[in-house]
Amino acid sequence: MKDVLYISGHKNPDTDSICSAIAYAEFKNKTGNIKAIPIRLGEINRESQFILDYFDVESPILIETMKTQISDLNIDNIAAVSPEISLRMAWEIIKKHNIKTLPVTDNDNKLIGLASITDLANIFTDIWDSGLLSKSNTPLENILDTLSATIIYSKEQNPKYPGKILVAAMEPDLVKKGIDPGDIVICGNREDTQAVIIEAKAAMMIVTGNLQVSESIIEKAKVNNCCILSTPYDTYTTSRLIIQSIPISYVMAKDNLIKFRSNDLVDDIKDIMLKTRFRSYPVVDNNNHVVGSISRFHLISQTKKNLILLDHNEKTQSVDGIEDAVILEIIDHHRIADIQTGLPIYFRNEPVGSTSTIVASIFFENGIRPTKKTAGILAAAIISDTLMFRSPTATNIDRLVLKRLTEIVDIDVEKFAEEMFKAGTSLKGKTMEEIFHQDFKVFTLADFKVGVSQVGTMDIEGFESMKEDMLLLMNKKASDNHFNILILMLTNILKDGSELLVAGENKDIVSKTFNATIENDCVYLPGILSRKKQIIPPLTDTILALKD
Repeated sequence: MKDVLYISGHKNPDTDSICSAIAYAEFKNKTGNIKAIPIRLGEINRESQFILDYFDVESPILIETMKTQISDLNIDNIAAVSPEISLRMAWEIIKKHNIKTLPVTDNDNKLIGLASITDLANIFTDIWDSGLLSKSNTPLENILDTLSATIIYSKEQNPKYPGKILVAAMEPDLVKKGIDPGDIVICGNREDTQAVIIEAKAAMMIVTGNLQVSESIIEKAKVNNCCILSTPYDTYTTSRLIIQSIPISYVMAKDNLIKFRSNDLVDDIKDIMLKTRFRSYPVVDNNNHVVGSISRFHLISQTKKNLILLDHNEKTQSVDGIEDAVILEIIDHHRIADIQTGLPIYFRNEPVGSTSTIVASIFFENGIRPTKKTAGILAAAIISDTLMFRSPTATNIDRLVLKRLTEIVDIDVEKFAEEMFKAGTSLKGKTMEEIFHQDFKVFTLADFKVGVSQVGTMDIEGFESMKEDMLLLMNKKASDNHFNILILMLTNILKDGSELLVAGENKDIVSKTFNATIENDCVYLPGILSRKKQIIPPLTDTILALKD
């Protein structure tokens, strides 16, 4: 099986984050013996969804943590059994697969019980109740299977046998005294004994040794409604095996089952395993369907997830549990921040307008042509991240790479950009929370906690009625989450400027940084389009100067 490699953009993913992850996964899958999977750390925004739909590309899967989950382990793939199977069949399955516990499921494959070796051994070794077949509602099919028996006569498809089990190993007169109506009686080929058994109203007569049963005995059985079976086993073996025909549902544990879900974290199940000390535990999915079995051995053999980071290199923006992953590469176009690795890695950081520009360049540098779909989403991400080259982060490299990509995908850049921005900047139907978090990043500047959200729009005036509610939300977030500064950049794509909404106890630093007067917690900054290049660097300089 190929190793799995996860490729992730940042939290609250924007178009560049989503598209570069998808594209780089394609590159990795084309160039290495590995299964590269693009992932996302949040919901797809409208612009990104428009792009994925336009080029018919699937969205990356949503991953919430890099901590090892049960689904990451090579657990035992055990097929669950039905509650009707016999103990003997259960025992054969356990021996064949060298397992300790069998999960038992209903007709919908939902877990209803567990049967362990101990449960089976207790039945096999205890002095068992002779009425056990009746109490356990053992079906005729189980008896036939366990005893390799055939039906000589049975009026009903699944007859009832409410009595006890006994062996007719004595004189017929003594046998008669021991039989009650509804009993199951094991016997040989003596017709006089067989006649007594049937006339005593036994529910079932089991004839051992594959011996013949006369027509007269069969006729008696019909009159008295006695089921007759024939088994190749001798009397001793038959009497020993028949108890193994009872259904596993009779011995399985049903209450207070300890089970785990496939998305449970390994760290969370370790203590439970140590306290309970069972040999194995069933694993179910979110629908309670059994997917396998896990033991302490599987925890010993666990491995960390392999991860590549795109479009960020800051821990607060990355996937939760990143410390438990092995970071193999980072590809980014932002400032170098605080992610640490245990070993040297491939780190590519370039001052270009989009991570997708770098990813496309990697394709071309290796002589590999991206598919049309991938070329399309890379082109769209470059257009998005550079605001169609209006952003100061845009470079000639971005323009050249976009030109090569559009030769592959053949789109009208201007027309596509207009459609994309129109789809992406619509705020209709969104809550304040959704608007604020659609492209939100957290930064640590010195020891200041700074959050910056950027919302692109083609109608900045249309946001006017939302400002009051947005500022209420931002002030609450700043207080609850201890942000020194919280900023919403409302970027006007058409007019090359951004209006900043500010909150937090140190929001005055924004005024100092941009030498602008903040009125009603708002300020318009012409020419400011880039959070990465025009907001974070000058804020950092101001904060550092205040610290000196």
